[in-house]
Amino acid sequence: MPGENPLHAGQAVSGGHQDSETTGSRRPSWRGRAGLLLAGSTLAGPLLGGVACAQGAEVAASLSVSTIEVMQLAVFAGVMGAAFLSAIVLIRERARTSAENVELRSRVADISAALRRSEALLNLRDQRVVVWASENKKPELIGTLPTESGAPEERAAFLAFGRWLMPRSAAALEHAVTGLREKGRAFDLVVESQAGAPLEVHGRKSAAHVLVRFVSLSETQRSQARLKIDNQRLAADHDTMIGLLEALKMPAWLRDEHGRLKWVNRAYADAVEAENAEAAVRDAQEFLGGQAREAIAAQHKSHPVFEQSLSTVIEGDRRVFAVTDFAGADGSAGLACDTSAIEAIRGEYERTVRSHADTLDQLNTAVAIFDTNEKLRFFNQAFQKLWGLDSGFLHSAPDNALLLDRLRSEGKIAEQPEWRRWKEGLLGAYRAVESQEHWWHLPDGKTIRVVANPQPKGGVTWVFENLTEKMDLESRYRTAVRVQGETLDNLAEGVAVFGPDGRLRLSNPAFATLWGLGTEVAKPNVHVSTIRELSDRQAVESPWPGFVAAITGFDDERRERHGQTELNNGTVLRYAVIPLPNGQVMMTFVDVTDSVHVERALKDRNEALEKSDQLKNDFVQHVSYELRSPLTNIIGFTELLSLPATGPLTQKQREYVEHVGSSSSVLLTIVNDILDLATVDAGIMQLDISEVHVDRTIAAAAELVADRLEEHSIRLAVDAAAAPKTFHGDETRIRQILYNLLSNAANYAPEASTIRLACRQLADGVEFSVHDDGPGMPPDVLDSVFRRFEPRANGGRRRGAGLGLSIVKSFVELHGGAVRIETGKDKGTTVICTFPDMPGIRAAAE
Repeated sequence: MPGENPLHAGQAVSGGHQDSETTGSRRPSWRGRAGLLLAGSTLAGPLLGGVACAQGAEVAASLSVSTIEVMQLAVFAGVMGAAFLSAIVLIRERARTSAENVELRSRVADISAALRRSEALLNLRDQRVVVWASENKKPELIGTLPTESGAPEERAAFLAFGRWLMPRSAAALEHAVTGLREKGRAFDLVVESQAGAPLEVHGRKSAAHVLVRFVSLSETQRSQARLKIDNQRLAADHDTMIGLLEALKMPAWLRDEHGRLKWVNRAYADAVEAENAEAAVRDAQEFLGGQAREAIAAQHKSHPVFEQSLSTVIEGDRRVFAVTDFAGADGSAGLACDTSAIEAIRGEYERTVRSHADTLDQLNTAVAIFDTNEKLRFFNQAFQKLWGLDSGFLHSAPDNALLLDRLRSEGKIAEQPEWRRWKEGLLGAYRAVESQEHWWHLPDGKTIRVVANPQPKGGVTWVFENLTEKMDLESRYRTAVRVQGETLDNLAEGVAVFGPDGRLRLSNPAFATLWGLGTEVAKPNVHVSTIRELSDRQAVESPWPGFVAAITGFDDERRERHGQTELNNGTVLRYAVIPLPNGQVMMTFVDVTDSVHVERALKDRNEALEKSDQLKNDFVQHVSYELRSPLTNIIGFTELLSLPATGPLTQKQREYVEHVGSSSSVLLTIVNDILDLATVDAGIMQLDISEVHVDRTIAAAAELVADRLEEHSIRLAVDAAAAPKTFHGDETRIRQILYNLLSNAANYAPEASTIRLACRQLADGVEFSVHDDGPGMPPDVLDSVFRRFEPRANGGRRRGAGLGLSIVKSFVELHGGAVRIETGKDKGTTVICTFPDMPGIRAAAE
């Protein structure tokens, strides 16, 4: 009690240090531990009052309780409370679960009973169900169908509906099942198996399954199902026929037993210009006229079918229709086909046939047409001309066999070893499908190509083509081609022909050899770019870019091209690009290496000769001018010595002086000639054109050579009777020409002979001729007679500088004239010079 021990009670309440020390030496009681456990539990609230009472009792009993004991007691009380509550909840949940289990067992029993009943119903032999659980799983089959239904038992065979159902039923079922599975459309169908048994098919879709049920029908249901199927078939056929009639462009109609219209198609309505088919029936618009309808009705009294061509007016035009009308017990039906176009085509066909006959009659190829009975129905003039048969026989329509026998008997076709078999093989064309071709070699040497062309409607068209001339031309052409090929192949000249597409058409081995191409490259259809790529490497400066442009270009004006190129190996090729008329291009290549080398050598030699000749001319000109002055002095002093005033000379001295004078004169003449030629070569000589007196000029020239002629007893005969009195020219040069001609003649004329100098008028000029009776000139001398510094004695008395005839030729050509020589062995020599009336100055020939 507190009153009994107030000190301890105060300590217990205050929880001071002394209290701790006092109670720490002993263990707390069970109540203290329970209090502590309850104090630490979340369920200690309901027991807190009890704990307080217990503490109060403890206080009253003078017992001392610490804080730890209270906490332990609170935790213990909480755990016990939680365990107690958990036990209560567990007991209630177990009771509920037991009740649910009892209920579930009852439902499972009911479902099992329903499943057994369903399986019993589904496994009856009058139905079969196809179940699809999901899209990816295979369907499950439940139940069976009677054997007489024709449905197979195997799963795969049953699901292949087309194997045991009628085609129309199978197609409808497949379409319905697809719509059920993809879009959930339920269906009810009556299908027919190939065994003739009708089946009902129902299709439904739930949330998780797709079911299709096949049900076998009873006899009554089968009858009704068959009627339904027949009705569906008839309805489908009716719709198909109506659709066909609606689609036709031919008017069609149905009439009742009284002859009134009850249906027409769209073509009928258009023909009678009705708004639509219903309006045409309602207004009883007739397609045919009354007379035509009466004829149809009269025909139906004796025969149900009417077939005849009738005419009516459509859109203002009268047309012809092929009308077919059938009359039954409850009405009639009709159909009209417009044959106006057919009639027009028939007329056009007949005109075309006549036109073709006229055309065939104008052909040079023989044509004969036989009908199905092998009778001749048509032949052209070329056929009659080829075989030479009389017109009466051909117009009698003979059969083909008789015609062949006729040709054989007249010897117009070659005799065959087995005539009957040959003829049967030939006439087999009437039973053939494809055309047949034969070659006949006639006794007269002709070659005939015979083509038998079967006609679609029977009969055969025979074509006889005379190929004698064509084969002859072809043979000659092939021979020419072979000759051309052999010629090209054996040419040293390379030839290549390219087409417009740039591809090689033709080449010879020389082309490949010259350009170093292999046989696999230089072959037909190789493109020019390939050849160019290989040929560019062979040439120093390749001409192939120009070749490619000429081959593949589109120039309006195609021109030939010529040129020359050098290869890396030193070969020089001369080429020519020649456009051909057919759009192709031919190129030729010639190896001119040797010619080029010779040409180069000749050019070098010619240049050397020109330099040498120039040096010679320079030398001659220089020496001539240098010689002329001293020579003039010698002549002057010689003449001075010969004068009496100089002093007397002995006979021997006088002879020496005369020889010196004559030699100096000859030398001066030579120097003057050289100077004249040098002047001519330099192109600076000018002619002094004036009126030349022929007689005076001839006399002056004769006087200059008089001493030489007299020395050798040579007589000069002048014939100027036909000469003009004057003509235009340089008198000095003409006198010099005549002097050189007379001097040359005096040199070769025999002793005591005669030199003839003649002059005559020509139509366009004057002609001088000098003839001597010397030995004549041989051909080798004649070729070089006008060359300078080439003197030839040839029987002459003197050997001069060889300038006489060269000067003559130069001066005559300066006048615009010409020089020719007529000579022969032992015939003498005649030099003829012609001068024009009006000379023109031109460069003299060397």
